[in-house]
Amino acid sequence: MAIERTFSMIKPDATKRNLTGAITKVFEDNGLRVVASKRVWMSKREAEGFYAVHKERPFFGELVEGMTSGPTVVQVLEGENAILKNREIMGATNPADAAEGTIRKTYALSIGENSVHGSDAPETAAQEISYWFSGTEIVG
Repeated sequence: MAIERTFSMIKPDATKRNLTGAITKVFEDNGLRVVASKRVWMSKREAEGFYAVHKERPFFGELVEGMTSGPTVVQVLEGENAILKNREIMGATNPADAAEGTIRKTYALSIGENSVHGSDAPETAAQEISYWFSGTEIVG
């Protein structure tokens, strides 16, 4: 099994409800290590840049508005098959479809306020990590 890194974000709907520690504990309890973490309040420009892949989608404006509505915790997680493991731990995007015990089933409010984001592939992970962190901020 390969040790890899992935990007993880605890979204404003979760930070507003003081769930940062509870969600991070789920990652750690499932074998992922936090090797970088910081709390940011995204500007509109940062949110638009981070989610540029969705720019043409009808939900883009609502997405940017939600992501700029409060603090977000951006993290780099490390572990065996971290990308897949993180996605399994998060659960389906729609909390109604998420498996029991996943973060989204437990904490998400709706499909739009689904508490967490995680990279879906090695290339995406590298891009998302470098968007928020310099190499010296990742200290595994």
